[in-house]
Amino acid sequence: MLQLILRHQELGKDEGGHTIWKVVEEPFQIEPEKTCLLLCDLWDDHWCRGAVDRLEPLIPQYDRVIRAARAKGVWIVHSPSEISEYYAGTPGRERMRCMPKVELPPLQEREIPPLPIDDSDDGCDTGPRAWRQAWSREHPGIFIDMERDGISEDEGEIYSFVQQKGVEFILFMGIHVNMCVLNRPFGIKRWVRRGFPIAYVGDLTDGMYNPAMRPYVSHEEGTRLVVGYIEKFLCPTLNSDQLLKE
Repeated sequence: MLQLILRHQELGKDEGGHTIWKVVEEPFQIEPEKTCLLLCDLWDDHWCRGAVDRLEPLIPQYDRVIRAARAKGVWIVHSPSEISEYYAGTPGRERMRCMPKVELPPLQEREIPPLPIDDSDDGCDTGPRAWRQAWSREHPGIFIDMERDGISEDEGEIYSFVQQKGVEFILFMGIHVNMCVLNRPFGIKRWVRRGFPIAYVGDLTDGMYNPAMRPYVSHEEGTRLVVGYIEKFLCPTLNSDQLLKE
């Protein structure tokens, strides 16, 4: 069994009766074969130099965690958006494309508060916006097991895959937490609205946030605020080292 500690936040009272957010940690266990690790936009490049600078040091840990989860029996789905054609014809891509289709459950109505940061400038902290599609594949530092893993950015394909494999719980991992992680068609908001159990690996992430924008905090603090927002309003989080434990 995967033995995990899931963290969420809920409103409570302090000793003086003041309303506060309390961090709640709860044990959770599940069979690895009933779990999927879904990887969001771990691209080989980015138009914002700051995003590249922060991702590169994380790649070795991403790869270690993915390999460890796979070795335990967790299913791995790689979802690097907008570049599926790079993997056309590979076993990992064909596995998803040819999967028998399962109808998606309806989207549930859910009121989601606004983010705690202002990312309206696209969040680059290393100069003015200079958008271009810099990415062409998943980062080469992440191993893809073509004999077992899936490759898809299509919500329907991913849902069909997890249903066919008997997956009951999704661990979501990747960047950027305030944009792609939340808002992709296969992102956290969509899984939550589909009613599917999910948790986010919150310590192994990055955001697109410029400290010159509200609430005028460091980049690291801006990212932390969004992870806390997820814990409050969307789904629990966990630390990546839990997936490395024997």
